[in-house]
Amino acid sequence: MIQVENVNKIFNEGTVQAFEALKDVNLEVKKGETVILSGVSGSGKSTLLSLIAALDKPSSGKIVVNNTLISKLPDLHASEYRATSIGVVFQHFNLLEALSVKENVLSPLVNSGLTLSEVENMAKKSMGMAAIFHKADQQVKELSGGEKQRCAIARALVHAPPLIICDEPTANLDKENTLKFIDILKNLHNSGTTIIVATHDPLFETLPFVNRVLHMQEGKIVKQKQ
Repeated sequence: MIQVENVNKIFNEGTVQAFEALKDVNLEVKKGETVILSGVSGSGKSTLLSLIAALDKPSSGKIVVNNTLISKLPDLHASEYRATSIGVVFQHFNLLEALSVKENVLSPLVNSGLTLSEVENMAKKSMGMAAIFHKADQQVKELSGGEKQRCAIARALVHAPPLIICDEPTANLDKENTLKFIDILKNLHNSGTTIIVATHDPLFETLPFVNRVLHMQEGKIVKQKQ
C-alpha cells in the first residue's frame, strides 16, 4: 500500500542551518498492517509521517500510496488526497476549540459534495467508533484531554480512509486514555485499516496486533522487529 524509496528530507537546504531530517529511508507497508515507528524526539518519525501524509515533500526520493505518486502532488491534489485517502491524528489534536465535537468531526466533509443526510450519518458513525458520540454537541474547549483525542480520532475516521497515521497520539494522555486509544486502534486494525503510529511509548511495541516495529535514529530506520 505504501512505498517509500530512497527518501531524503533536508530542511533549510543550501544554508548554514541545513538539517538532514531523513537519510535515504526505504519502507514498504502492506494493506492492513499496523506499523509502529519508534525512536526519541528528533529521530525523524514525524517528518516521515508528514511526507506520507503529503503535508510536505521530500528533498529527493519518492513516496507511492495506493499506486499514486504522492511525493510530487501539487498542493491542490495533495489536499484532495488527504481528504479522501488518509486520516491523520496529531499529538496536539489540531481541533477548533470554539466549535462542537460534531462540527469538528464534520469539517473534513465540508466540500465533499455529499448530502446533509450522508454527512450526518458518517459523522455519527465515526463518533460512535471513537466513543465520543455522547459529547457531540459539546464545545471542544470544554473537553478533557482524552475526549479531545477521541474527537480528533472521529474526525480522522469520518471519511472512512484506508490509511490512518498517528503522530505521538498519546503524548498528552494518561494511562487510562492511552489504553482506550489503543483499543480503538485494535478495532481499526481488525477492520482492515492500515495504521502507522509514530511514538516513543514502549507500550506500543508489545501490542499483539502490531505487525512491525521500526526503530528510527538520526533520520534512518536502523532496526526492525516483527
